[in-house]
Amino acid sequence: MDLIRTFLRWILKRLYKVEVNGLENLQQAGERVLIVANHTSFLDGPLLAIFLPGSLTFAINTRIAESRWLRPALKLVKIFPMDPTNPLSAKSLIRYMQEDHRAVIFPEGRITVTGTLMKIYDGTGMIADKSDAMVLPVRIDGAQYTPFSHLRGRVRLRWFPKIRLTLLPPRKVHPPAEVRGRARRQQAGQQLSHIMTDMMFATSHYRSTLFDALIDARRVHGGNHIVMEDIERQPFNYNKLIMASLVLGRKLAHLTQTGEYVGLLLPSICTTMLTFMGLHSRGRIPAMLNYTVGARGLMSACRTAQLRRVITSRRFIELARLGEIVEELSGQVELIYLEDIGKQITAFDKLAGAVSALFAASSYRRHCPQDSADDPAVVLFTSGSEGAPKGVVLSHRNLMANRTQLSVCVDFSSRDIILNALPLFHSFGLTSSTLLPLLSGMKVFFYPSPLHYRIVPEIAYDINATIMFGTNTFLAGYARFAHPYDFYSVRYVFAGAEKLHEDTRRVWSEKFGVRIFEGYGATETSPVLAVNTPIHNLPGSVGQLLPGIEYRLEEVPGVDDGGRLYVRGPNVMLGYLLNEHPGELVPPRCEAGEGWYDTGDIVAIDERGFVHIRGRAKRFAKVAGEMVSLTSVEEIVGQLWSDALHAVVALPDKQKGEQLVLVTEYQDAERSELLAFCRSKGVGEINVPRKIIPVSKLPVMGTGKTDYPAVQKLAEEALEKP
Repeated sequence: MDLIRTFLRWILKRLYKVEVNGLENLQQAGERVLIVANHTSFLDGPLLAIFLPGSLTFAINTRIAESRWLRPALKLVKIFPMDPTNPLSAKSLIRYMQEDHRAVIFPEGRITVTGTLMKIYDGTGMIADKSDAMVLPVRIDGAQYTPFSHLRGRVRLRWFPKIRLTLLPPRKVHPPAEVRGRARRQQAGQQLSHIMTDMMFATSHYRSTLFDALIDARRVHGGNHIVMEDIERQPFNYNKLIMASLVLGRKLAHLTQTGEYVGLLLPSICTTMLTFMGLHSRGRIPAMLNYTVGARGLMSACRTAQLRRVITSRRFIELARLGEIVEELSGQVELIYLEDIGKQITAFDKLAGAVSALFAASSYRRHCPQDSADDPAVVLFTSGSEGAPKGVVLSHRNLMANRTQLSVCVDFSSRDIILNALPLFHSFGLTSSTLLPLLSGMKVFFYPSPLHYRIVPEIAYDINATIMFGTNTFLAGYARFAHPYDFYSVRYVFAGAEKLHEDTRRVWSEKFGVRIFEGYGATETSPVLAVNTPIHNLPGSVGQLLPGIEYRLEEVPGVDDGGRLYVRGPNVMLGYLLNEHPGELVPPRCEAGEGWYDTGDIVAIDERGFVHIRGRAKRFAKVAGEMVSLTSVEEIVGQLWSDALHAVVALPDKQKGEQLVLVTEYQDAERSELLAFCRSKGVGEINVPRKIIPVSKLPVMGTGKTDYPAVQKLAEEALEKP
């Protein structure tokens, strides 16, 4: 028997270049071990039987054990037949495990048809718990690309892809002693499910640069696979995307320097991603500029990141009516227009790009030999505590980790079509809606504005969109104007950036038959921290924390249910670029220690791991998904009406998530006057309070500081009056 196993091992190594890692963990696990593996193909059982040392018992379905064509193969291993309809089967396996055996089981109970983990059965967790066995997770990667999988049509199948078996350190499934009966079985199943999800993330290939990941995606899905399109209706496959990026990158390399932060002032279209990837192909770092913040905000962002050059488009400037803002910006930075770059591209450039695209990996490494996963990959801007934009520097590893964290929790596939109407200067629009599909073989369709509430539903209908990402504000707007059949093809909608209202959830469910999965995150975390999924969903929560994320809850005075959330993980930013220290990277640090990020949010996490947002500790508001500093708004108002005291608070708003309310001692305050003043200062309208409430005396505390809780209550009472 050993001779047969040795021969089969030799054959499989030659065919699939099988690589086995972590065998020491099997030895560490001891004698009573439940080996759990993801189920990718019909090769999984033979791979484990041949490459894992020692005597193993395979727990398999009775019907499969009796299969005529599998009978010869099953003679090579010990079999423990299990009838899923007979509860005594599980009890028999528990007793067998208690006699110190090593058993192999596939907790999904079936070969995956999605490419990610399927449902994890509670019974396997119960077996691990009741038998007090060590659980050894094994990741099988590569077999899903063989014809022996069930993924035909979802991935590009190949006869002999490389296969890896990775054994992770053993763990225990052990719910609290006081939990009994069915609840204990469910908790054991949940613990096993988390073990499997953590395994899928920990063994994934997220420690790479974005351009390396793009090249790898072409290898996996094929160069002719369509992955990108916009309203110009000129689709890009991987070959065309990589070639165009290399051509554009070569031209931009003559105008910029290696390692330089380069501003991008562009809309959500294919050209923006070509520019983004083109910069990466030559070791430049895109800084995504928010064109809605006005001239003052843009110039502050450029100073913070020490941008010397900004890439933009004359056509975009004209259509977005940014002429005055860009003219003012041109006095601070050099503007590079894509139209000018396009005129310089010759037939020779295109030919050179086509050749380079054939050998993209070597071309990229030749031009960027020092690039690593921990290098900066992008700069996004978020409001600072004093109103000046902060640059959030995210590494390749940050972005790749967050993309992977999402993909192991949700059954995305290469057949999905993502409609992305979110701006690329927003982390939600960049990571979740763009990098995730581009690097995973999904097609992304860009639409340049999420505010076109009548058009976006028509686009979804026209392109047969299956996945959408949006904020509550945008999703509520689409629901008001969409035909009930516009979203007929949509499988999932993911909401983030602001609180999802129950009315929005209800209308999408009743009118379109689509579930909205609410998530939560921050720009500093690339951005997603938690999300509801089709398998783990609790409406009203923001889902469970993604795999690979550590958290701490610190007590907050006056808060009984929940605490201040600190997080650490591979998706947490490299650091900030601050206005007071332009160009200097400040790593994340807080009371929790180095590498931890203080979210500033007060949350509660229930016994099932679902996160519930209780409120924000910082004085920020989220208006239509954008963070607005209340302090900076107060400063602007004080510049206009300097002889009076003012306070700005945020109140709930059904359309935009939150609205700004100004409570002021200036009796003649008018919003139109404030709006005109802000425009003259280059401040975006999003910073202008929607409501103004004049009062005779602003509430203050004994220390002389503004009593914001009293101001909040005053504003709420004033708005409740008819």
